[in-house]
Amino acid sequence: MTSDALLAGLWRQRLGVLAGALALWFAAIGGLLLVPRAHVARAVVAPAETTGIAASSLLSPLPLVGSGLLDQRPAGNFAVYLGALRAREAAAVLRRETDLARRLAADRAEGAAARLLAALGLAEPEVLDDDLMGWIARNTSATQSPASVVWIIEARHPDPALALAVLKSLHAAAEARVREEMQAMVARRLAFLTERAAREPDIAARQSLYGLIAETHRHEAVLASDPAVAARIVSAPAVEDRPSVPNRMLLAALAAPAAALASLGFWAVLLLA
Repeated sequence: MTSDALLAGLWRQRLGVLAGALALWFAAIGGLLLVPRAHVARAVVAPAETTGIAASSLLSPLPLVGSGLLDQRPAGNFAVYLGALRAREAAAVLRRETDLARRLAADRAEGAAARLLAALGLAEPEVLDDDLMGWIARNTSATQSPASVVWIIEARHPDPALALAVLKSLHAAAEARVREEMQAMVARRLAFLTERAAREPDIAARQSLYGLIAETHRHEAVLASDPAVAARIVSAPAVEDRPSVPNRMLLAALAAPAAALASLGFWAVLLLA
C-alpha cells in the first residue's frame, strides 16, 4: 500500500481514529485518577563552603576553591552530605525516627499480593532496609537551582506530616554524619600532635607543635559552635498544603497527543494488514 492510499484510508476511518484516541485518553485519565497524590516537603539549603564562615574552610589549611564554571558538581563536605541523604544509614534513621516502615507495611498488607500470600498461608515479608532505600530513591530528590548555588531537597508522601518528618530526619542525619567525621578528624589530629609534642626534644619544634595544638582546639570550638557544617538552611523544611504529585493536569495534557498517535498507529496497522 502506498502512502497516499494509507492516508486516504486513515481519512475514511477518521471517526474510528478519533474514537480510539478518545478511548485511550479517557483510559489514561482514569489511570491517573487512581494514582494517589502526594504532598511535597521541601527545604532549600546552601553548601556551607559557599557561605561567609564555614566550618570546613576554617578547618582546611588552604582556602577551598570552586571546581570551575563548567564543572558545577558538589564538592567538599556538601558532597558527603548529599551522599548521606541516600546512604544505607538513612534507611535505619527513617526506621528509627519516623513511622515510614510501619506505613509501608500497612500499604503492602492492603495490596493484592499480600492478600494472595495470606490466602496461601504464607507469611508476609517484613519491610527491610532495602525496601526503605528503594522508597528513598523514588520519593526524595536533591536538585541544584539553575540560578544560584542553593539546592532544593524534597521528600514526597501522601501523608504531609510523614513527608515533613522524613525530610527533617534525612537532613539531620546527613548533617550529623558530616559533623561526626570532622570531629573524628580533629580528634585524631589532636592526639597525634599531643603525642608528638610530648616526645619532641627540640624546643623550637615543640613550640610549633604547641601552636598546631592550639589551632586544633580552635577547630573543636568551631565544630561545637557552628550549627551547620555541610548544608546551611536557607528555607526551613516545610510541606505544602495541597498535594501536587503527580501533576494530573500536565500528564493528562501529555496523554492527549500520545493517545492520538497510538490510535493512528493502530488503524494504520489494520489498514496495512
